[in-house]
Amino acid sequence: MQPVDLSVARGRTSIAQRVARLRSKSWLVGQCAIAGGVAWYVAIHVFGHAHPFFAPVAAVVSLGTSYGQRLRRVAEVTIGVSVGVFMGDLITHWLGSGSLQIVLIVTLAMVAALLLDAGAIFVTQAAVQSIVVSTLLPSPGAAFLRWTDALIGGGVALVAAAVVPRAPLRRPREQAAVVVRKISALLRAAADSVGDGDVERAMSVLRDARATDSLIAELRAAADEGLSVLASSPFRIRHRGNIRQMAELVEPLDFAVRNTRVLVRRVAVASYRREPIPVSYAGLLRDLADCTDLIAIELAADRMAEAVRQPLFELGRASSRIERSTDLSAEVVLAQIRSLIADLLAITGMDPFDATDAIPLLGDSGPGE
Repeated sequence: MQPVDLSVARGRTSIAQRVARLRSKSWLVGQCAIAGGVAWYVAIHVFGHAHPFFAPVAAVVSLGTSYGQRLRRVAEVTIGVSVGVFMGDLITHWLGSGSLQIVLIVTLAMVAALLLDAGAIFVTQAAVQSIVVSTLLPSPGAAFLRWTDALIGGGVALVAAAVVPRAPLRRPREQAAVVVRKISALLRAAADSVGDGDVERAMSVLRDARATDSLIAELRAAADEGLSVLASSPFRIRHRGNIRQMAELVEPLDFAVRNTRVLVRRVAVASYRREPIPVSYAGLLRDLADCTDLIAIELAADRMAEAVRQPLFELGRASSRIERSTDLSAEVVLAQIRSLIADLLAITGMDPFDATDAIPLLGDSGPGE
């Protein structure tokens, strides 16, 4: 019965992920659809082209389904389509249509594209459009109209690429807050395991911690998408500072998640082996979880969590004066707590080396500031 339950759970997760993916790309879908329609309309009603096949094709392919390198993609597709159309018309006019002609057309189109630019989209579009011209639309003499269709589609795509929503700019900080809240939840769960030594729950927390890689992957994707929006839209330049700050948090957040996993694993091992961990360490974990919650609130509000530094400094001083244990697991847990404090200080915007120096050595009651 359990495998069936697991299969159902995975199916629900898969459906949820697909719906989330569709929701996150809904703007792009609409943008491509509208750009294709506008390109067709402009080619027919403004330029008087009867069948502007290449205008919507160039617009949709140029925009693609992501924000990354959009301006370059628009240029590549526009020129690639133009090269392919020219080669297709030229060879069809001289030699007609057929399998051997397609071999020659594709070869010449790809060679010309490679000599002009090594971009994969550029080369592929040159080959594809040359095939379309020579097989589906073999009417020599219409090359200029087709070439201008490609330019029309590229121009519409260029305008559309500059119009982007605020959602990709919010996603990095929202996802960063999600990661920090997850760290907080794991720390509290680890503190509970230290308190009661429940092996089954400790192992469940460990499984949960090991599934956090996807959160960091989503954070990286969100940061990359935000930076791509800045590169493609002149209307979002004023957001550059915030987005870059959030992108710089990816690395310290990754370190924090890794250290949290190590800490949770050691708590699980200690529970399994019945190795005692001082109850005061559970108190440190809960205090650290409180700090991470404050950081999540600041990030969600689009602020660097500088206000949380002082509580973290105090927690670092407390960790240097806390009772010690001769058990390996307890010492590892304490070391990971102190590493996490440094990671969280880095997330507030401190230099990682300064963050490490801000935590007094064990047994030292220095200011840590």
